[in-house]
Amino acid sequence: MTQELSHTTDAPRGIFITFEGGEGAGKTTHIRFLSEALRAHGREVLCLREPGGTDIGEQLRAVVLDPKNEGLADEAELLIYEAARAQLVARVIAPALERGAVVLCDRFTDSTVAYQAYGRGLPRMFVDRVNEFACQGVHPDRTILMTTGGTAATGLVRATHRGGADRLEQAGEEFHGRVNESFLEIARRDPERMRVVVSGGRKSATAAAVFAELTDLFPWMADLVERDPGFFDRLDVKRSQVEA
Repeated sequence: MTQELSHTTDAPRGIFITFEGGEGAGKTTHIRFLSEALRAHGREVLCLREPGGTDIGEQLRAVVLDPKNEGLADEAELLIYEAARAQLVARVIAPALERGAVVLCDRFTDSTVAYQAYGRGLPRMFVDRVNEFACQGVHPDRTILMTTGGTAATGLVRATHRGGADRLEQAGEEFHGRVNESFLEIARRDPERMRVVVSGGRKSATAAAVFAELTDLFPWMADLVERDPGFFDRLDVKRSQVEA
């Protein structure tokens, strides 16, 4: 367990799982599906997003992602993300882990490294330091890196097909190409924590791959398919119903 928290012997230990990836990787669908399965097995689950997850964090999110704020300096952008994270860790994540909850977070420190260090070109050492300051010793037990398996342009099309692009999505294909490459580099350097899942195929196959990377944390997932062969297929059924 990487987070430096204590737990009573009666409560299950808190588990912190983050989902990372470039634009259009499909994180939201699989966070929701995983949370439903965990709750069905009796766990308290918190689903969070960065920036956001608190009243203050959501206000900061609106500022940093608003396309009208195109003049926002890269340094200011970094500090807004870190301010939102510090609030989220102190007020939500750390207390939830302390009481034994499972925390699922859409983006965390790896995104800051990818977007602000590699994408924007800010000093990696400084980004790492402010990440540590904001997290106060709380780190993910597991990170699922979701990738479309295609180009940055493919992901941007998937991310923006239902509406206008936010300020980060408007940063351009070259920027997002650097971001995507940096995520894969982080995974290569830390394969025990960060597991890569390709999300370009059927949602059921992607979900099964996500669960397979969590079996050491939740042993009941290992024989889930054997006990319920159609468990993951419901994702494809839901998609067909929406398309119909």
